[in-house]
Formats: sequence, C-alpha cells, structure tokens
Amino acid sequence: MGNTSSVLTQYDIEEVQRHSNNLFSQLEIVSLYERFCQLDRNAKGFISADEFLSVPEFAMNPLSQRLLKMVDGLNFKDFVAFLSAFSARASLQQKVGFIFKVYDSDGNGKVSFNDILEVLQDLSGSFMSDEQREQVLCQVLKEAGYSRESYLMLDDFIKVFGHSGLKMEVEVPVD
Repeated sequence: MGNTSSVLTQYDIEEVQRHSNNLFSQLEIVSLYERFCQLDRNAKGFISADEFLSVPEFAMNPLSQRLLKMVDGLNFKDFVAFLSAFSARASLQQKVGFIFKVYDSDGNGKVSFNDILEVLQDLSGSFMSDEQREQVLCQVLKEAGYSRESYLMLDDFIKVFGHSGLKMEVEVPVD
C-alpha cells in the first residue's frame, strides 16, 4: 500500500476506512488512493512537501506552509486520515480539531495570541499592518472574553466554532 505499482486489497481498504473513522466510503478510498499514487511521483509510499505543492489549490492556499508541517511525509493511511476532516461525514468537533491543529503549530495543545497572530498574518498578508492585526485580534479576543495573555484550548475553539455553521467539505470523485 502506498506504492504506485501496488493494488489496494479489500483488507487495506477496510483498514484505511477504520483509520479514518469510517468517514469515507470504500469507493472514495479507492479514488483517494489513485490520487495519492499520482501525487507520489517517486513511488516511495509517502507524499513529500514538494509533491503536495504540485497541487495548485494547495500551493495557493495562504496557510500552505502551516499545512505542509502537517502533511509532509504522509503515507496513504495518514493521508486519508488528514483528509477526513474535510469529509461531509466529519463531525463539527473533528473539523474544529483540524482547524485547532493549524493554529497550534508547535503542537503544545494550546493556542497563544502569537499563534493566532501568525495565522492572521498568513491570511491577510500585506493588506494589514502588524499594528492593525494586533488591534483587530485584541478586540476579537476581548469580545469573546479572552485577553492577549489567554491560551485557547481545543474546547475554546469548539465553543467559538460550535454555532458557526462551519462548512469544510471536499467532494471525492468516484468513477
């Protein structure tokens, strides 16, 4: 599994399905495997950062550098698990958990003012000054009952995004 010359067995498909919390159908997993093999140009069984950047939508994403830290070197099972947050069947908690990981770039389980500021900078680029970003973020945190010194945990993200009607879905084409 993961080598372009290999074929997924029924056992492999079921194993990947379990690993991704059954958020993809078996047909979707086969389709994702075909896409994985296309991206894995060197047929090493994992996808490198450069191979991920060959996907135009990924390369153009302002958060691509943060996402690369999460995806560099994924094998097929982990590739599907990574994408599972984008499944239409994923729960709000799974989707918010993914967003939390994007903000928590050091993986310490908490998001600081500076973590959020870095994401805001990635998203806004040169359209806002550092001072404007800090002012906006201070105001948003204050309105939400937090301060510049607060650390946000996953539960805080769930509270914030819990009523947002968050849509984070991709369609997996199946032949």
